[in-house]
Amino acid sequence: MGIFRRKRDAPEKRNLPDKLKDFITGIDVDYNASSGVLVDEQKAMQTSSVYACVKILAETIASLPLHLYKTEKNKKVKATEHPLFNCLYEVPNSEMTSFQLREVMMTSLLLYGNAYARKIVRHGHVEELWYLKPQCMEVTRDAQTKKIKYIYTDSDSGQMYTYRPDQIFHVKGLSYDGLKGISPIAQAREAVGLALATEEYGAKFFGNGARPGGVLEHPGILKDPEKLRDNWNKVYQGSRNSHKVAVLEEGLKYHSIGIAPEDAQFLETRKYQVNEICRIFRVPPHLVGDLERATFSNIEHQSIEFVQHTIRPWLVRWEQEISRSLLSESERLLYFARFNVDGLLRGDFATRTQGYATARQNGWLSVNDIRALEDLNPIPAEKGGDDYLVNGNMIPANINNGGVDGKT
Repeated sequence: MGIFRRKRDAPEKRNLPDKLKDFITGIDVDYNASSGVLVDEQKAMQTSSVYACVKILAETIASLPLHLYKTEKNKKVKATEHPLFNCLYEVPNSEMTSFQLREVMMTSLLLYGNAYARKIVRHGHVEELWYLKPQCMEVTRDAQTKKIKYIYTDSDSGQMYTYRPDQIFHVKGLSYDGLKGISPIAQAREAVGLALATEEYGAKFFGNGARPGGVLEHPGILKDPEKLRDNWNKVYQGSRNSHKVAVLEEGLKYHSIGIAPEDAQFLETRKYQVNEICRIFRVPPHLVGDLERATFSNIEHQSIEFVQHTIRPWLVRWEQEISRSLLSESERLLYFARFNVDGLLRGDFATRTQGYATARQNGWLSVNDIRALEDLNPIPAEKGGDDYLVNGNMIPANINNGGVDGKT
């Protein structure tokens, strides 16, 4: 039986690959950074700035309404009768909500550069999507047919499943070849490794009583120096013991040989790495808690730019892949998927009302259009809720001297 209990997905008898991560980029990746820290996707999430960037992007895109629309009489309407509508908007499978599936797939995209889901097709339509771990997936071309194939290794059983492209929903990040995305963590492992190294240094620094190291000097000869060092560490090592008063006997002297964190620019390095990682994910620093350069005048515009330049490219990837992979060729002429970002682009109340007033006076928004944007109930059409109005002193540009086109 297959991974989703379907006979056509029966596992092949193959061994578990030695380096699953190599499948993500297609090259032999060295995950050891120059800072001496092992950097991989899961290790990177232990860095607070990486975790915060991934969290804000994944949660933001997962929380946006995702609807399937159809074109009907030159208008777009929600295609609620289509089986894919419920799969995208509410329940993609029996174990996840739409938010949960998109959140975990976005996390995969941001860390590994790829997100995969198994398509379950019934009566010619995709009705379910099941998440697949990107670190367990190999994307390659068949040597004979030259067609793409997906080889998935179950991390629990070690069994391997081979899928056709029409069985997998694959959202790719930045790519070298268009076949699979590249891992942002692998490409930026030096920046992430330095952030991990500074955090590890800070933890050890305070773990050693806020002293990087030192020398105990005794005027004579010690019979058991190891015992003296252990006793010293027992009493004075650790952040809880950092302010204890040391009592030195028999002419014993302590000499600190550590470098002060200020001299090593420890805090500056940690602060810089936050901005460095935000640059990798294109996330404004204020969204991950760095408010040093945020002001009341620019933070709103930074948030709007975040939607336009960071969120929007990800949404286009999703929308186009949904159209290509989850809809048939004939359905693509009628149906399309769209995220709703209106809530993210809305400014403060004064800015919104000013924009609404301009749109209302120029006749391209009705009262009900505006109320819909504000999540308010519509006004009945007989009371003017759907009327489009313009200022009374505005006339068509082709009217001249009381006539039209120069004619009286």
